[in-house]
Amino acid sequence: MNGADETNIIQLHNNESQAQGLETATPGNLEKVRDILFGAQMRDFDRRFAKIEERLMKETSDLREETRRRFDSLENFVKQEVNALSDRIKSEGQQRSGANDDITRELRDTAKSIGQKINQLDEQTSQAHRDIREHILSQSKELAEEIRRRHEEISSSLNREARELRSDKADRSALANLFTELAMRLNNEFKLPGED
Repeated sequence: MNGADETNIIQLHNNESQAQGLETATPGNLEKVRDILFGAQMRDFDRRFAKIEERLMKETSDLREETRRRFDSLENFVKQEVNALSDRIKSEGQQRSGANDDITRELRDTAKSIGQKINQLDEQTSQAHRDIREHILSQSKELAEEIRRRHEEISSSLNREARELRSDKADRSALANLFTELAMRLNNEFKLPGED
């Protein structure tokens, strides 16, 4: 349990009017209690979402930089190949005019091979982008489902305990124990007998 949760519980324990008013708790009061109990957890979820978004931006930037470097390298390679082939064409054209067909075919094959490499690199880059997006989307869905499940569990527990408090007319000490237990559950510190 962190300091903020302890402070909130002590304030609830010491505030007699809130403890007595919970017997006839209104939706507004329950919302205040939820805000006190869920505040730190929601900030933690916000931080986790921000980290996921930051990682996505970094991986996208890294991928963009890697793609740019590969294209630059490929462009240099193409230029060198074209220049080399052009030089060969000129040289061999002067020596043997009949060899032009072979050189042209070689140049065409090289250009086709380079085109295939460019297409392959583009496909790999697109697949990497898709994989990153799917991974981040999957994590986001899992986190959202976890938030929803925890919210439902705690809301259900809070509503059940509130009904019990109204029916049993619990005293301030029982109310303090209730909020202590809820805070421990939020921080996964509460263990039922037999749980390890």
